[in-house]
Amino acid sequence: MTPEAVELRFQTASLGSRVLAAGIDLAIQGSLVLAVALGFATLSFSGGASTFGIVVIVLALTTILLGYPIGFETLWRGRTPGKAALGLRVVARDGSPVRFRHTVVRGFMTLVDIVGTSGVAAVLSILLTRDDQRLGDLAAGTLVIRERTGAGAPQAMRFAVPPGWEGYAATIDVSAMDAADYGAARAALARSPSLPPAVRDRLLADVASKVAARLGHVPPPGVPPEAFLTCAAARYQQRAAPLVGDDPLGPAPPTAW
Repeated sequence: MTPEAVELRFQTASLGSRVLAAGIDLAIQGSLVLAVALGFATLSFSGGASTFGIVVIVLALTTILLGYPIGFETLWRGRTPGKAALGLRVVARDGSPVRFRHTVVRGFMTLVDIVGTSGVAAVLSILLTRDDQRLGDLAAGTLVIRERTGAGAPQAMRFAVPPGWEGYAATIDVSAMDAADYGAARAALARSPSLPPAVRDRLLADVASKVAARLGHVPPPGVPPEAFLTCAAARYQQRAAPLVGDDPLGPAPPTAW
């Protein structure tokens, strides 16, 4: 449930897809571990395996086992090569992108539910929890969701001033509007058609009041929040991305988000 009282629904990843994704990641990690082992064997054979060299190798192995998932999920917004190949992503329970603290907890918990039990604890946890969470997900407050669906690729959103509202739109000064303000208006306008009327009206009114306060603009009586937000978004696009089809925030997010 978002702060705007919008309920988001996700399709959690199945056990099979997660196992395949983990297999890909383990294959990559295994290749890196093998490379480190060969390097250590070469040093040992040549008599160059000093204490410092052993410490470096231990650090390299730790980086591969823990740094690989933590680094990828932090920098790639919840994905690793294996998850990306299967169309999966790790998100926080509220649907927001994972943060470093989430990935650290998940990474270290792999030592418990995957390495420590050869994956048995992780499999049982996924099968027995309602949201298909392994112990690392439960500890970190995360979900693994399926992103890839049969829907087409998301398209950039383009807002146009509604016919007859050109004069009013010209009175809106969007010079104080930043990407966060536009993003809030954009998200509200994108979500609103799929919401129940009461929730839709409350969401649009709340976002419109915040954006209007930011712009120092008071909509005249009779201007509904949706019309104001549409005009403001259109004016912002004309100012920030004047080329037809451009969207300052890029393609619209999938409906699952």
